[in-house]
Amino acid sequence: MQFTVEEAMEVLERTPRTLQYFLSGLSDSWLQSNEGEGTWNPSQVVGHLIEGEKNDWISRMEIILKEGENKVFPPFDRQAHLTEPEKPLDQKLEIFQELRAENIRKLKSYLNEESQLELTGQHPEFGQVTLRELLSTWVVHDLTHIAQIVRVMAERYRQDVGPWKAYLGILNRK
Repeated sequence: MQFTVEEAMEVLERTPRTLQYFLSGLSDSWLQSNEGEGTWNPSQVVGHLIEGEKNDWISRMEIILKEGENKVFPPFDRQAHLTEPEKPLDQKLEIFQELRAENIRKLKSYLNEESQLELTGQHPEFGQVTLRELLSTWVVHDLTHIAQIVRVMAERYRQDVGPWKAYLGILNRK
């Protein structure tokens, strides 16, 4: 196993700043592009990350620490952000940064011992999961959505790169 809380924090703490730096000030043509019907644009991805901060990672960690397997995690609605009133991206980025900072503080205050990482909870779909798995997933979830944003943005220029497409792996995924 390679997971450590310290290394997880390195990514979790940087994600809001990374997105702020990368997306803030871009034109709507970048921020509203997607990969087709039923896919998310960069602004919607940030909305999804906000929902996770509000209703997923820390609330599930609290269930594991306080109730263990006695309570099944409430299902997480991965599409909930799509029903929220649209906000400007800069406002979303600020909300995400504030929520993540608060969740990092909670994470640091709750975790006292390495052995806590092996405590378990009940996922509604997967069954028994450990706190280590939950926290590892949080980090990889961030990385997945950063990659998604970059992939969606690259897709805008698929036709414009001409023959160089053959050398651009991001446009040649299967």
